[in-house]
Amino acid sequence: MKKTLLLAFSLLFCSGIAFSQEEEEKDTIPNGWRKEGTVQLLFNQSAFNKEWTGGGTSSIAGNLSVDYQFNYKMDDFTWDNRIYGNYGLTKVKDDEFTRKTSDRLEFNSIAGKNIQDSNFFYSWFLNFRTQFDKGYAFSEDPDTGETIRTEISDFMSPAYLQTGPGILWKKSDDLFVNFAPATARFIFVDKDFTTRPGYVDGDYFGVDEGKSMRFELGASLSAYSKYEILENVNMEHTISLYSNYLDKPGNIDIDYLLNVTMGINDYLSANLVFQAIYDDNAVGAFQIREVFGLGINFGF
Repeated sequence: MKKTLLLAFSLLFCSGIAFSQEEEEKDTIPNGWRKEGTVQLLFNQSAFNKEWTGGGTSSIAGNLSVDYQFNYKMDDFTWDNRIYGNYGLTKVKDDEFTRKTSDRLEFNSIAGKNIQDSNFFYSWFLNFRTQFDKGYAFSEDPDTGETIRTEISDFMSPAYLQTGPGILWKKSDDLFVNFAPATARFIFVDKDFTTRPGYVDGDYFGVDEGKSMRFELGASLSAYSKYEILENVNMEHTISLYSNYLDKPGNIDIDYLLNVTMGINDYLSANLVFQAIYDDNAVGAFQIREVFGLGINFGF
């Protein structure tokens, strides 16, 4: 199953490269800073009155995202940076708790020095990822039927930091691949989670009992592609792969994000967000989320 989905993600990304290659050449990037940012609010709502016979539950949901890029080039040196934040909530009628639909805070940075006037660069990358707020698992009390909410994550728990040297292939700001064969990876957690009674080593994102950090050394590959598939319809792919040399190198961690933006005007758009994560230290299965809604956009 994991291999099938990984192949599907790879084919989607490769299709992006094909689309991009058909477009006008973009390999001439001017010197200096290039900055761009967007703020977007996705909104979903449904309502049913008490006479509605078809079934259904009223709900309201919102998703706020911030995406800011600041890239620098000077002759044969490039330095690309991106900050991405995403937070979503949903409230279902008669549900005691408001629940998260998305929660992500990420910073990516890649510096590169060109190799003999080609699209290849010697590179060094850094990736940091965590979440804004507490995360909960929900269950039901078998005796009372009440909803039980159990805290399972928080800000900086977990947090991932990856860094290392590599080789970057970069066609433009909208198309690049970076491979880092010696990547140091740190997983940070709150020690409160690893000191709970009955904790077993590795149960919480691979961190040992009583510890707040796990170190890994492995290989990482990250790729980004953005292109227009139809007029005013843009598709964006981001994929990150990681293999830990020190523990089960065959278990490849996968983080794939698809964002499709369908422009209505300068301020309104319809958006589809799809994300799939596989992390054997967290859950031995794919984590999937999908969000679709009307977006209100603000560029800066």
